[in-house]
Amino acid sequence: MGDLRAGVIGLGIMGRNHARVLSDLPGVTLVGIVDPIVSNQLSQGQLLRSTEELIKKGVDYCFVAVPTAAHENVGQLLASSGVHALIEKPLAADISSAKRLTTDFESRGLIGAVGHIERYNPALRQARDRIETGDLGELYQVATRRQGPFPARVADVGVVMDLATHDVDLTAWITQQRYSSLAARTGHRTGRQYEDLVTVVGELQDGVVASHTVNWLSPFKDRQTVVTGERGAFVADTLTADLTFYANGSITAEWDEMARSRGVSEGDVIRFAFPKPEPLRAEHEAFRDVVLGRDSNIVTMREGLAAVEVAQAILESAQTGQSITPASV
Repeated sequence: MGDLRAGVIGLGIMGRNHARVLSDLPGVTLVGIVDPIVSNQLSQGQLLRSTEELIKKGVDYCFVAVPTAAHENVGQLLASSGVHALIEKPLAADISSAKRLTTDFESRGLIGAVGHIERYNPALRQARDRIETGDLGELYQVATRRQGPFPARVADVGVVMDLATHDVDLTAWITQQRYSSLAARTGHRTGRQYEDLVTVVGELQDGVVASHTVNWLSPFKDRQTVVTGERGAFVADTLTADLTFYANGSITAEWDEMARSRGVSEGDVIRFAFPKPEPLRAEHEAFRDVVLGRDSNIVTMREGLAAVEVAQAILESAQTGQSITPASV
């Protein structure tokens, strides 16, 4: 069997990164890149003006990196043409669009996936594997922070859809639980139409408490996930892909005042060593393998739909001031 023929639709920052990976991915030939603006300036090589032109070249699958509002139209065109698709997160701008996209691909037996890249972060994959084997025992809490400067690339959604969808997806994935309720507050500090900060408190179906702090207002990048359980806590820095385990101590404190005030005592601290492949490449390898009929892990459109449902619940909670149950629960 020859190489799979792939295309990229959208040549912004993320599209360029995905094109870089696809151009060097074994078993895949990048046959075309669609971007109307860039193509009008550069009419060479693989650059094309329309998705229809790309489809005519013959593609097995495409990566879609257009603005969120255009995901549904581009995805529907690919589905109706029998083309598998990996769509950048969020799957769509709202629940109804995400449902239609999911149905379009599932009803045709096509492979549709969503680019929730954190699932391929080595630190989070290590954490999930260790949680599954019982390293933390019963889970108590998941707390995430995702902060940094405003990204000029984003113009059509706020931090909830663009960034918080990472955290709600990775939390559900790590714990293997869905959200049962959410309460949120948002802020608008930069004069844009969309929110630029959000704080979320939620509960998962088995009682795990989750909290997410997300903003586009910090002058530094901060990407941290802390999972706390009965045996200790995992701290994952997803910028460096480091994972550290803080164990609950088993040594009795001899200082009475300290013993009374500490509660859980400090134990061993272990920073794990493990391979750290590039998450973007791992994501594309997984999607390629599924298209080839191999067993691999992708983020399905139905899982992407669940993340959109949680994001919409967050926005509804912030607007109404009430706790909200996501649509899929």
